[in-house]
Amino acid sequence: MAEAPRRRVIILGSTGSIGTQALEVIHRHPSRFDVVGLAAGQNRQLAFEQADRLGLSHDRVVFGAGDAVSLIQSVECDVVLNGITGSVGLLPTLAALESGATLALANKESLIVGGDVVLGAKVRPDQIVPVDSEHSALAQSLMAGTHDEVATLILTASGGPLRGRSPESLASVTPQEALAHPTWDMGLVVTTNSATLVNKGLEVIEAHLLFDIPFKQIAVTVHPQSVVHSLVEFHDGSTIAQASPPDMKVPIAWGLSWPNRTPDVMPGIDWSTSHTWTFEPLDEVAFPAVSLAKSAGERGGTFPAVFNAANEQAVHAFHRGEISLPGILDTIVHTLEDHESGEMSVEGVLEAERSARERADQFIASKRS
Repeated sequence: MAEAPRRRVIILGSTGSIGTQALEVIHRHPSRFDVVGLAAGQNRQLAFEQADRLGLSHDRVVFGAGDAVSLIQSVECDVVLNGITGSVGLLPTLAALESGATLALANKESLIVGGDVVLGAKVRPDQIVPVDSEHSALAQSLMAGTHDEVATLILTASGGPLRGRSPESLASVTPQEALAHPTWDMGLVVTTNSATLVNKGLEVIEAHLLFDIPFKQIAVTVHPQSVVHSLVEFHDGSTIAQASPPDMKVPIAWGLSWPNRTPDVMPGIDWSTSHTWTFEPLDEVAFPAVSLAKSAGERGGTFPAVFNAANEQAVHAFHRGEISLPGILDTIVHTLEDHESGEMSVEGVLEAERSARERADQFIASKRS
């Protein structure tokens, strides 16, 4: 077997959960990867420590999304791993695509917000490789058949820290409870999104955009063990699933080395012991976020951008104690009701986002008065 080509990699969000795990993969496989640039948020000390361990000049370490764009435009690379959180990752996503590099995409918000703008920036069909565990699983499972043979994409959800709670009990959920995820260690926004199931709603929109499958053929099932990361049902009745231990290093490594696999990323499932995996229907009464996201996705245009922007404002308001957990969905609904889809361009998307954040903040303020 031919040796996989060595990859020059830029990591955006290097000090966050995705970035630090990506560096663990890279440090274990120094012959496969060269890190040629890092972009971080505000943790300057850790970013420079990462550069020192890599032997990377501090000139190749930048902070903020704007400087991340400049880094991509000035440094030649094969892969850009976008591990930034939030829609601020849109411009770096576009810069990565325009550079011709493979985009290993963990920043789902940039695709959801940018929609056709992002897809139109691709210079080759296979340029975006998903790093979300669910979409990586879908991409791997889809290799078992053709696009026309797909019956349903089935995204798995852990159910988050509030699985099984009644709709009435969610009003008293504290930020600490919302952040107590049973499986994954993620940042504040993503973990809160998992508690509300907004994250799964965003992933439904992402799956539609990545794989060009209609929303009516995308479903969600609750799988608390988080071992089966997603499934594809084909029209002959066969279902193909991708399973691995609940750890992000496998999809990260696949994104970095696609279409090859990186060996020895982590131990696989121990098939010599017993396992019990369960699958449950999604409680759409307690957690209506998936249906709301589907509706925004079906309306298209800038509606997904507004959904995402309103959610981001509401999540931070929840953690400031200004609204309840159900108030996050109330804010999204109100902001969507006020929206008329605008032009699908970078400028149009950014304006829709700005306006949505303003309207969401006004709604949140009205609840405090």
